[in-house]
Amino acid sequence: MKRKWRVAMAVVAVSIAITAVLMATSRQLAPSEPEAAAPTVRVVEVAPTSVRMIVHAQGTVAPRTEVDLVPEVSGNVVWIAPNLVPGGYFDAGEPLLRIDDRDYRSAVVRARAAVDRTTAEDEFARFELQRLQEMETRRLISPSDVESGMRVARVAAAALEDARAALEQAERDLSRTEVRAAFSGLVRAEQVDPGQFVSRGAPIARLYALDYLEIRLPIADRQLAFLDLPPMQYGELDQATAPDVVLSAEFAGSHQQWHGKLARTEAEIDLRSRMVHAVARINAAENMSGDPAYVPPPVGLFVNAEILGRSTDDIVILPRSAIRNGNQVLVVGADDRLRFRTVNIARIYGDDAYIDGGLDRGERVSVSALQAVVDGMRVEVVTDDASGGQQAPGP
Repeated sequence: MKRKWRVAMAVVAVSIAITAVLMATSRQLAPSEPEAAAPTVRVVEVAPTSVRMIVHAQGTVAPRTEVDLVPEVSGNVVWIAPNLVPGGYFDAGEPLLRIDDRDYRSAVVRARAAVDRTTAEDEFARFELQRLQEMETRRLISPSDVESGMRVARVAAAALEDARAALEQAERDLSRTEVRAAFSGLVRAEQVDPGQFVSRGAPIARLYALDYLEIRLPIADRQLAFLDLPPMQYGELDQATAPDVVLSAEFAGSHQQWHGKLARTEAEIDLRSRMVHAVARINAAENMSGDPAYVPPPVGLFVNAEILGRSTDDIVILPRSAIRNGNQVLVVGADDRLRFRTVNIARIYGDDAYIDGGLDRGERVSVSALQAVVDGMRVEVVTDDASGGQQAPGP
């Protein structure tokens, strides 16, 4: 038993010795953390370019000239033109309505008779004055008789002028019994029928011209800077330099476009919307004369307007999503590390941001939507090419 116990103790001692030797001669391993994988980001290279600013607005087509048709004399309506109905077309000078003119013809006859009578009285008064003056030279009458003759002659001349004016008035009233169109256009509304008595100065229809059409466009005051216009322009703009306007709408089942010019800006700010109204104008008469197939936009059509503003150089266009913290972007340096960069944003237009300061040509800007970003973070880069494809990741 003692021998067996000694053998067991010897085995244990040898094992302990071997373990101690192994532990003493083993290599110590330093603790380490695995390096985090660099996220992949898409970048675009900065390439400043010239950009034509565009301002969008909406408005309703309205005629530049719209008037009430008002008779200048009173009487019964004896005839109405067939086209004096809502939507009816008429040419300039075309008769639209006639009023019973019998009383006005009688007035002309009486006025002519009055002219004939006063003409005779004027001739007799002048002849009598001449006779009295000759008698005075021969001292046959007193000077008071000549003065009386002069007064009679002046009264007769004044009566003749009054009769002639009354004749002109009567002839004008007679001509006004036929109401004519002052311009070519369309009838918007009418409220008169044959046999109806119309009064002088009472509107009987509403007409509008088709030569020029206007669209009133509300524009935010900050957008006026892109049009290169004075904020409060008085009067008409110079059409040679006025901004072009492209109008479009869905009409008659198809997409239609019309071209016009900005005519003026209203010299006030709307109290409710706090916007400035600009007026675009379409020269429909000129377009129709140049192209017989041209169809102007109908009055009352709601249209979209694109106002072509000024051109701006050295503009960098980035996706709106690339802007962080209001005015910062992520620039990828040559070492493929992200850096925050403050830039000057000239305009946010749709899904694009127009930047006019803070970036240099050739720099790379991240356009990926990264959730957590640390300044100096290493990234894997994917560059968008001009065709919308991708290039291989950088080193």
